[in-house]
Amino acid sequence: MQGVHQSVGSHPASSSSSSPMSQRFATISNRIAIISGNYKTFLAMFAVVVLWAIAGPFFGFSTTWQLVINTGTTIITFLMVFLIQNTQNRDALAVHLKLDEIISALSEADNALMHAEDDTDEQLADLKRKYEDLANEHHMAERAEDTA
Repeated sequence: MQGVHQSVGSHPASSSSSSPMSQRFATISNRIAIISGNYKTFLAMFAVVVLWAIAGPFFGFSTTWQLVINTGTTIITFLMVFLIQNTQNRDALAVHLKLDEIISALSEADNALMHAEDDTDEQLADLKRKYEDLANEHHMAERAEDTA
């Protein structure tokens, strides 16, 4: 089924409202996230650790030898925390926007759910109970139809 759909806005990558630095960071962080999640990257990093361990006896297991791996892994971990958080934030926002689009397109949908990510834990728990109750009512109605 195809329909005519009116676009609300342009794609963010083509938007002039975001700065070139922001666009560049998003592109680079996305590429790094893809590369870092690849099994080949894991194998390469595993090889680095193995080579470092093998080099230990040649360097007499010195403090400098230990410092190399400690410093390298600390720096990479520190930077990856922020990169992963940035990627998670963008992905979560994209998913919310897609779900909001689906909710707005369905006439029976509860449009109040479009902002559920901004609700408190208590409000989310109340929403969960509401939808659990609706599911139970639906399930009981189906059972009643089946027995009738």
